[in-house]
Amino acid sequence: MNRAPTTLIVLALLLAILAGGLLWYIGEGAPGGPSSGIGVADIGGPFALIDQNGLRRTDRDFHGRYALLYFGYSYCPDVCPTTLGVMADALAKLGPRTSRFVPVFITIDPERDTPTVLKKYLAAFGPNFVGLTGSLADITKVAHEYRVYFAKHKLGDGSYAVDHSSVIYLLGPDGKLLKFYDETETPDQLAKDLRAVR
Repeated sequence: MNRAPTTLIVLALLLAILAGGLLWYIGEGAPGGPSSGIGVADIGGPFALIDQNGLRRTDRDFHGRYALLYFGYSYCPDVCPTTLGVMADALAKLGPRTSRFVPVFITIDPERDTPTVLKKYLAAFGPNFVGLTGSLADITKVAHEYRVYFAKHKLGDGSYAVDHSSVIYLLGPDGKLLKFYDETETPDQLAKDLRAVR
């Protein structure tokens, strides 16, 4: 006789728990909830690193302009120079509008990528590139903020390479992520997208 009311109570409790979980997911835990902003990915954050001239730079130094941000390393044999070349070519296609953008390269190999090394490396891509390095802890923190994967692995000759994700981030003048591009992006495609930025 008591089974029906007990079953109803258990069902009501389960429904309440499910409803509460769904409300939490929509309101706080889900991407797009109030904690991350509707339609805005929770990627990026403040940082303080050293540029290729040995000067301390923070994320706020790039506010007021659009930033094209890329994580890589100077010893990278293929994807990094190719992607930096795409960025340089796309910006060159913008003419006077190029001044609205700053290309930023953050190393994921701070052990080898000193400011001097970055200065020489980035000179091949143009004078407007900003290279950033720092301690491994600082680099790891920034990479984590941007959801960048990287991992060092040893090579047969005793040196090492660094596996890493390859993404160009477009940040707005407020430092917030607007869009990102993968390694398939061409200079023409990227330039077209950047021209559309208001």
